[in-house]
Amino acid sequence: MKKERPELKPVLKWAGGKRWLLETIRPYVDPNRRLVDPFSGGLSLPLGLRPDRALLSDANPHLMNLYRWMRHGLDWDEATGIEWAYDKAVFYENRDKFNALCDARQYWTREGALLFYYLNRTCYNGLCRFNSSGYFNTPFGAHKNVELRRDFHAYRDVFVGWDLYFGDFSTLPTQPDDLIYADPPYDVDFTQFTPKDFTWDDQARLAKWLADHPGPVIASNSYTPRIVDLYRGLGFSVYTVAAPRSISCTGDRDPEIEILAFKGASS
Repeated sequence: MKKERPELKPVLKWAGGKRWLLETIRPYVDPNRRLVDPFSGGLSLPLGLRPDRALLSDANPHLMNLYRWMRHGLDWDEATGIEWAYDKAVFYENRDKFNALCDARQYWTREGALLFYYLNRTCYNGLCRFNSSGYFNTPFGAHKNVELRRDFHAYRDVFVGWDLYFGDFSTLPTQPDDLIYADPPYDVDFTQFTPKDFTWDDQARLAKWLADHPGPVIASNSYTPRIVDLYRGLGFSVYTVAAPRSISCTGDRDPEIEILAFKGASS
């Protein structure tokens, strides 16, 4: 019998997080298979499913840098030299520090991990947005208050059996019996969560890569005619689901329609 493990929530605010989808996907997850998540984002699915083995990746290097430092036992104290307060002046000072690290290509550091976490928690709506030069450009948030974690040690044991990568999904060292869950930037107008946009060609390239995988695959995306045609044309079973609208500039909270595409996955 497995030891009961405490619940661990994502440490980041992340657009499009799939925590709400956990119970829908859980029946399709075989605990004997390694979980591969090429677009890990805020880690909603891996932290909810808690697989013993996982291969996690993302095209956002700052995201994966944070998770790699969390695996080492990341924490914050005054000795870091980073001010840890939800304050507008502090926010822009820390954003300048973070972008200076980006400019010097020194963001693969403990300081880079802490600053990225701070910016995500305190910026507007938790939006992780970069300009074409690779600088974080989301403005200060409008929250009433923000809880800033100081100690990430609880996550170390969870990450023990998880391999962390950074880069394009096609470079991942997958194995034939892996279960791949892919939640890419959706087929919408704004997809620039990293300096490089995720284009329609990338959507098509991803769908073909998933179709070629010999093991089971589950993919999420927005419900658009071309996305449905793309996945059905590659032999996937496609279903619609009603998703909560997590971030909206207009305050709209009506459900959005998304798709789940399945290949070789059974409950």
